[in-house]
Formats: sequence, structure tokens, C-alpha cells
Amino acid sequence: MTQARIEALILDWAGTVVDFGSFAPTAIFVEAFALAYDFPLSMEEARAPMGLGKWDHIAAIGQLPGVAPRWRARFGHDMSREQVDHLYHTFMPLQIAAVTRFAEPIPGVLPVLRQLQAQGLRIGSCSGYPRAVMEALVPAAAQYGYQPDCWVATDDLPAGGRPGPWMALQNVIALGIGAVAHCVKVDDAAPGIAEGRNAGMWTVGLSVSGNEFGATLAAFQAMSAEAVAERRLPAEAKLRAAGAHYVIDTLADIQPVLADIQRRLNAGERP
Repeated sequence: MTQARIEALILDWAGTVVDFGSFAPTAIFVEAFALAYDFPLSMEEARAPMGLGKWDHIAAIGQLPGVAPRWRARFGHDMSREQVDHLYHTFMPLQIAAVTRFAEPIPGVLPVLRQLQAQGLRIGSCSGYPRAVMEALVPAAAQYGYQPDCWVATDDLPAGGRPGPWMALQNVIALGIGAVAHCVKVDDAAPGIAEGRNAGMWTVGLSVSGNEFGATLAAFQAMSAEAVAERRLPAEAKLRAAGAHYVIDTLADIQPVLADIQRRLNAGERP
């Protein structure tokens, strides 16, 4: 019997590989609400449903406890499907225009990915971004040297996006992976962790580089160790509550985790 081994990483994009702090989508949600309806939205509110497909993300913002009463007071009813559509169509061109400005890889990530690829691991990827946004982001990231073996957008599959398993499983098919238990899904947001668990994969949450921590690289680098620890704690708790098998600061820290997953596979464990 062939020994089980890790065959692939399935990586999120913003906050995982590129865009430290996951600011490209967050800032544009705030801008889209202001432009479409002159409706004020905080960065925290914009972040809350991060990881979902963008239409679903907008609809989820409308249901937030801090947003829904303000929306009803303003419009006399809950956010309608037509209003979600209008916000989405306002959001899309803004996001396409902005995403290339946030394509720089997170520090330390590319050297680690190159080492893993040299060892034979495949690099798959998926995103809450729709294809039109990914078609702008993928070549922009490639200019920095990031070129995954596969990528899937949230609107590529009829079944839908996160937290369902379908984008992750499409990577398995495209890469020809032998078993879902040989894959490791890495994400900075709870819906992406749920996606990996629903796909039967090992899951690794990122508590500092992405949405849950929510700081720019410069702000993070200026923080004291105590401030980082205080901000990391709720981020880690949210990712673990979503089902993460492991939580680390950034993707650059993944190698010891992969060694432990391989040890567990060798012992007959599965996710």
C-alpha cells in the first residue's frame, strides 16, 4: 500500500497569499455602499462576512445586527435582492480597478511556496472573488512571482462558493489529487476554513495576515508583541471555532504544520 502523503495546498488569495490584512475587498465594500446608496459602513462591518462570494457577502452585510436596523430606518424595509444586485454591480468595477494595487505577496510566503513546489507539492487556489476580479488579480500577482498551479473563482461553479466544498474540490479535480485527505486548505477567514472542512481536507487558519486580524502590514510591524498577542487571540478563536485544525500567523509559517500533518497521515489519521 502506498504511503499517504500531502499532495497539495489549496490556498485562499487576499489575506493568505497576497494583500496583507485583506484590504482590497474591505475598502471597496465601504466605497460601494457609499456610492450606491450614500450609506455609511464601517470597515468592521465590511469585514464581518469575509470569505463568502461577493454577492453573498453584500447580502450578509445587510443582515448584520448593526446594519439591518439602520437599513430599515433608511429604506423602510430589509435589504432587497434588487438592492443587493445594485450594490454588487457598483462594487464590481471598483474592485476590478483596485485589486491590482493589492497583489503584492505577504512577506515570506513566496520562498516557502517555492520550496514546497520543489518538494513536489501542487499549489491550488480559490477565492471569494468572482472570475472578472480574478482575471485582473492573477496576472498582477504573477508579476510578483506568484503563479499557483490552479485557481477557481467563486462564480465558476453552478453549486456556488463558500462555505460549500466545491471550489476546493474543483482544485482536487484539476490537479489530479489522489485523495482529499492529502490536501491542506489554508485561509484567513471562517468561511474558507468551513470550505476546507466540508471538502474533507486538513485546514489551517491564518490569524495575523488576514481578515480576522485586519491590520495593514505597516500597522502590524509597528505593534508591540503585547498588542499583537491581544489582537491575535480573538482572530485565532474565530478560526478555531470554524474548525481549523491548526492556526498560525501567516502562510510563511506553514512548514512545521505540514510536517505534523504528514506525521498524522503516517499514523493513519485523517482530517
